[in-house]
Amino acid sequence: MNDRRKILEAFEQNKDYMEERIQSGIEQNRKGYAEICVKDADGNAVPDAKISITQKSHDFKYGANLFMLDEFETEEKNELYKKYFADAFNMATLPFYWDATEPEKGKTRYAKDSEKVYRRPPIDLCIDFCEKHDIEPREHALAYDAFFPNWLKDASINEVKQALDKRYKEISDRYSDKIPTIEVTNEMEWANGKTAFYTEPDYVEWCFKLAEKYFPANQLVINEWTGLPWADRCMSTDKYYSYIEANMLKGARIDAIGMQFHMFYRAEDEYKHTRPFYDPVKLYSHMDLYAKLGKPIQVTEVTIPAYSNDPEDEALQAEIIEKLYSIWFSHPNVEQIIYWNLPDGYAAFAPQGDMTAGENYYYGGLLRFDMTPKPAYYAIKNLFEKKWHTEDALTSDNGGTAKFKGFYGKYDVKIEAGGKTVSREISFRKNGRNHFEIVL
Repeated sequence: MNDRRKILEAFEQNKDYMEERIQSGIEQNRKGYAEICVKDADGNAVPDAKISITQKSHDFKYGANLFMLDEFETEEKNELYKKYFADAFNMATLPFYWDATEPEKGKTRYAKDSEKVYRRPPIDLCIDFCEKHDIEPREHALAYDAFFPNWLKDASINEVKQALDKRYKEISDRYSDKIPTIEVTNEMEWANGKTAFYTEPDYVEWCFKLAEKYFPANQLVINEWTGLPWADRCMSTDKYYSYIEANMLKGARIDAIGMQFHMFYRAEDEYKHTRPFYDPVKLYSHMDLYAKLGKPIQVTEVTIPAYSNDPEDEALQAEIIEKLYSIWFSHPNVEQIIYWNLPDGYAAFAPQGDMTAGENYYYGGLLRFDMTPKPAYYAIKNLFEKKWHTEDALTSDNGGTAKFKGFYGKYDVKIEAGGKTVSREISFRKNGRNHFEIVL
């Protein structure tokens, strides 16, 4: 037996509480009632119509970063990456790191034919992939000081602000109608910033107010490293809670709260450091706290280590992911879950394939280095495509109506009556009217 399984002890100790919240939360927050009314061409109700419904997608967003799009050393790996990404997810995080989108002042890298930068595919290429596969793109690192370009390093505060204004406008003009979610600031706890502006008291407020100017119809998100939202005291005076609240009170339009979830701990320290994170009581308590701010929660960057390709280690990674995703999916305020790296061996701060270096060390991907899927990949697919999935066969009543309860999302509907067959797609929304009239 894998001695790492000790890390699951809080899940086991709080199993009844966890399962009750998962089951009740999913029923209350992810499912609802809809009705289909079948009519003939004259507007008359059609009774006894045979209706089949099959869910084809979720309203809930789940995905990974798209940083390795066309970035592999072989075309075979490029194609496998695209296949496994499109087969599993409905959201993709795009790399808007400023040092990669404008490495030289005035020379941007948005176009598909831009010069290559590792793990930073051009945004236009990413958008094309997302549109082709009906995946919603998500912007990451709009005003992330740690990845500002070197040409801003010695700039004055006013010069940084002027450059940010230009950057915001360029991105808005090019992508605001294509990318609903705009992640404005990220990781504000670095001891030293790259620019002088980073340590200014109004950094977050200013960045969000500028974002509101250029992205008035987009969702504006704040984001932070793992420890702040998940490992603090779980009180309204916690650092992240306080600085969100303070900036909202100053007029910053923060529409959603991003919470990273990287388990970047050495294998020998895994048990000690994961206690706050692998405990359902604490996880729910932190989400319940942040829900009081009245904003949705996005679990923005998830890494669960396997530490090796040993079958037991990979199975444990999948088991943890299944528990965590179930907890997050059940909470009413969570609206997105983004796993971080899809493949092993291509993570940050490491040479390709060196599994001892940087973030490669954790074996935190859902695919192995050879691009074969790990159990963790199938764990996520099975949750959203099998366990959290609605299919049913219905019959309309005398009023031509059939009702069903299902997960929110898009459905294929097939109706057969009187020798006629029609097929339609419906969008079943949490806050929609969810009454669908279909004419034979």
